[in-house]
Amino acid sequence: MPDKTQHRIVPLIDQRAGSLTVPLTAMTGDRLKPTQGLLIDTRGRPLRDLRISVTDRCNFRCSYCMPKDVFTKDYPYLPHASLLTFEEIARIARQFVAHGVQKIRLTGGEPLLRKNIELLIEQLSALRTTDGTALDLTLTTNGALLARKAQALKAAGLNRLTVSLDGLDDAVFRAMNDVDFPVREVLDGIEAARKAGLGPIKVNMVVKRGTNDSQILPMARHFRGSGIVLRFIEYMDVGATNGWRMHDVMPSAEVVGVLQKELALIPLEASQPGETAQRWGYADANGQHDRAAGEIGVISSVTQAFCSDCNRARMSTEGQIYLCLFASQGHNLRDLVRGDYTDTQLAAAIAHIWTGRADRYSELRGFEGAAPPGDGKRRVEMSYIGG
Repeated sequence: MPDKTQHRIVPLIDQRAGSLTVPLTAMTGDRLKPTQGLLIDTRGRPLRDLRISVTDRCNFRCSYCMPKDVFTKDYPYLPHASLLTFEEIARIARQFVAHGVQKIRLTGGEPLLRKNIELLIEQLSALRTTDGTALDLTLTTNGALLARKAQALKAAGLNRLTVSLDGLDDAVFRAMNDVDFPVREVLDGIEAARKAGLGPIKVNMVVKRGTNDSQILPMARHFRGSGIVLRFIEYMDVGATNGWRMHDVMPSAEVVGVLQKELALIPLEASQPGETAQRWGYADANGQHDRAAGEIGVISSVTQAFCSDCNRARMSTEGQIYLCLFASQGHNLRDLVRGDYTDTQLAAAIAHIWTGRADRYSELRGFEGAAPPGDGKRRVEMSYIGG
């Protein structure tokens, strides 16, 4: 009998994408154009949100992000010398804030693996927006180290956080994280964060059909009325290592349908421009939003493109700027920060990058997840630039 076992072919390559050098004519000599204030890209989108990856390492091996058969013990992670220092991160962030960024999110990998992350949070929390207000400073974590870190994060100046949690059933959760980590410890971390005053807390659940879709209602029941906002995220085609198939995507409309079989929901308005989640509030007996019960959100990253008002830039832990979660190349700012370049030149480089932005991958994806025309390049991994 022939062997019908399906074998997955794993590319033995570095999963990080390439980089572009910002043209020096944008930063030096007579062509230097000092820039201040707000930036608008080629599609009229402002720069408001900066997501900073502080490490490319993680202690989980979730199949949709860092599958174990690719990210093995021999995987070539970035050497420490390649990582931006906290001072370098803060310097770059300062220029982004001067250009209109109001929110900074620290990501990874798993950001709590970065040693002394509290020191970076202290530096970033001291920054002020162009109108003199404090930044919305937040962090996304898998929660594994949160119970021991929550109080220190709050004391350092972190405002709030998001915890990734893909199910409440312990067997399902252990299978999803693929390192046999118990769900109880993540829940303990969420409770520690709540007690520390980190809030509002959000919990993100990536829904993969046939894997954890049985957890949709249990998750909603658990967090309803807790003050924690639960968000369901469509399984995305980020990078090249997670074996993404459209068949595995459970559309947000279907998720809402599952919820509505048991829970009364009413649509809510977006809380801010560029918000990726569609908000649904739990309804009371009169069909009004029951604020005590709270709300859920769905992020339709595959079935409903939100490129038109995307206001986010992402920076990798080695200083590559990416203008789209599905980008194949970044813009190298580390060489500028470590070279003989002034803050004015750095600000001009950031302006040059954003004002030339035209990315809209999700709008071009096509129903079956096909790459847009002319895009044959390998996309950057989510674990490298954060979600």
